[in-house]
Amino acid sequence: MESLVIKPSGPLRGQIRLPGDKSISHRAVIFASLTPGTTVIRNLLESEDVLRTVRIFEELGVFLRCLKSGDWIVKGKRSEELRAPRKILYCGNSGTTMRLMMGVLAALPFRSILTGDRSLNRRPMERVIEPLRRMGAKFHPFFIEGERHIEVVGGDLKGIHYNLPVPSAQVKSAILLAGRTAGVKVTVKEKIKTRDHTERMNRFFKRSPGRRCLIIPGDPSSAAFFTVAALINPDRFTRLMIKKVCLNPTRTGFLTVLKKMGAEIRIDHEKYLCGEPVADLVVTPCRLRATHVGGKIVPSLIDEVPILAVAAACAEGKSSFRDMKELRIKETDRIEALIHELPKFGIPMTEYKEGFRIEGEGRLYGAKGDSLGDHRVAMSLAILGTVAPGRTRVNDTDCIKTSLPEFFSLMKSIGVSIKLTS
Repeated sequence: MESLVIKPSGPLRGQIRLPGDKSISHRAVIFASLTPGTTVIRNLLESEDVLRTVRIFEELGVFLRCLKSGDWIVKGKRSEELRAPRKILYCGNSGTTMRLMMGVLAALPFRSILTGDRSLNRRPMERVIEPLRRMGAKFHPFFIEGERHIEVVGGDLKGIHYNLPVPSAQVKSAILLAGRTAGVKVTVKEKIKTRDHTERMNRFFKRSPGRRCLIIPGDPSSAAFFTVAALINPDRFTRLMIKKVCLNPTRTGFLTVLKKMGAEIRIDHEKYLCGEPVADLVVTPCRLRATHVGGKIVPSLIDEVPILAVAAACAEGKSSFRDMKELRIKETDRIEALIHELPKFGIPMTEYKEGFRIEGEGRLYGAKGDSLGDHRVAMSLAILGTVAPGRTRVNDTDCIKTSLPEFFSLMKSIGVSIKLTS
């Protein structure tokens, strides 16, 4: 089991280019696999989560290979050319893989079985299953040695008009992918706009028949960790540029909150890559002030709450985070995880049913933290360790590989005093 040891850092400087956005990487693999012809994917995030989606399509008979250049080549097939899997389809810790593949498999005329690791098998899937059942797919959850498996019997779907009961890009995407794969009309109506990467990807593939080249922009959720690291660094010579970050408006809630807190973040070189807005972020330190986070902005920053909590811990005043019940059903209960871990570093917190309050500018100190198996908690504690006096150790950091395997090397490259240990 790997751990990270971090000490307070001097100025953070340099330019970094992040691996591809995780949400877009999943969808790039799915759309390329389901579209006849050859697609070249550049800057695909080769995390454990994304590779779970790759392996499932290989099992369905699609050719996917990583070239020496780092580009991926995918030779897509029509849905009727895909083969029934010969083994259980393992999703690891990836909720995106399981939920989006439910939509794809619901449209295919054979039987499949999905399962994941212990954490994923505790996460709710009924919100995806219910609309797909209404379309005509059959789902049969069962357990083997206490671990949940979900049998999918797909094919012969009908169209649907569906009102999302809760904001969820994964539920929306599963329905849209089921309709696309089956060739039936589906409409999804949402009260609060969620990530629209599936819709953008669909438009890109419609515009690009035959051979395609898809360039995936940097992951904004990963960028948030380095952004906060630079903002809270006390050295005035800190200046960090994060290049070619996806700035899809459904993903930039964390920037809105940080700017509200007084952050100095410049956006340079704006352009579009394959239908997604992209730009460079230039970050320098500043004095942050407390804020309130809640309401309609929450879906656009739900994955960034742990690192925003770190920013709030370093801000002046008391910050509150509300309307975040979805945090209870992530890789871990992230509200509970933050309430358990951040006080170890001298940060006063109060737990709410759907959020928490955090008191900033307390007496920070280094401590031994635990990821609790959650990659975003692990990376957030590591960033906190860059400013907490003394030595910080974050245990159980193998989970970081699910979303950002390059985290350790990127941290070192910008000047963080960090060491990997067993």
